Amino acid sequence: MISRMMLQNPNVIMLDQPTNHLDLESIQSFNEQCSDYKGIVLLTSHDHTFMQTVANRVIELTPKGIIDRLMSFDEYLADDRVKQLRSEMYS
Repeated sequence: MISRMMLQNPNVIMLDQPTNHLDLESIQSFNEQCSDYKGIVLLTSHDHTFMQTVANRVIELTPKGIIDRLMSFDEYLADDRVKQLRSEMYS
C-alpha cells in the first residue's frame, strides 16, 4: 500500500510506525526508499535507526509548545540547546 502511494507522486506522505511488523530486509528497503523520496515524509516511529536514516528535521510536540530543529535525529538528541528547551517545556 505504501509503495503504491509513493508511486502516485504525492507531495506529502504521513506514516505512523511504518516499520512495525516488517522483517529486517523490508525495513532496509523501506529506509532506502524513504531517504530517496523527493516529497515530504511526516512520521512517528520508535525505530531509532529508521529515524536516524530518514529524518533530517525533528518536530517534537510538548505540553508547552513545539521544538522544531533542522538536524538529524542523533544530532537532535545530543544538542544541549534542545535538552535545555525540553527541560523547560516539560517542567
